[in-house]
Amino acid sequence: MTDDRSALIQLIRDEAVFHGDFTLTSGAKASYYIDLRKLSLDHRAAPLIGRILLDLVDEFGDIDAVGGLTMGADPLANAVLHQGVAQGREIDAFVVRKEPKDHGRGRQVEGPDLSGKRVVVLEDTSTTGGSPLTAIEALEKVGAEVVGVAVIVDRATDAKKRIEDAGYLYRYAIGLEDLGLAPSAA
Repeated sequence: MTDDRSALIQLIRDEAVFHGDFTLTSGAKASYYIDLRKLSLDHRAAPLIGRILLDLVDEFGDIDAVGGLTMGADPLANAVLHQGVAQGREIDAFVVRKEPKDHGRGRQVEGPDLSGKRVVVLEDTSTTGGSPLTAIEALEKVGAEVVGVAVIVDRATDAKKRIEDAGYLYRYAIGLEDLGLAPSAA
């Protein structure tokens, strides 16, 4: 286990896991909530997230850009972009809106031109895989070659299966067991 991964796991355990009765975006009920936005926007965790996701993204081969559905993926993509720059690498970031803008250029995908570019969709945690699949649909409309999905915390649900059944690779950095959480509570 890398020092970065160990440090991030500890931060998540200490500051981003909340116990109680929660309704997830999917509508599913859960006895805990993992609030990674609390950490993805934190000065201590963002560099760790960037390095961990950059290593995970490397499993997909050469990648031109990373990003995902706004708002959860935005700080993740920026963390990867900045860590990539620090390592002398050229990986851009992008943002995918849920719907195209109804003004200006009417874009749904913001950032560099992704036509013909190899991209990875990022997500903090995934329960159903719906957010990455929504982002993938928009990315393919602009001509991006989506090679996979990289998630910080896998909730041990059907997200991985749904994404892989749709034809995309799925990788995650941290599992529920790393956080001392049971999948049945997801």
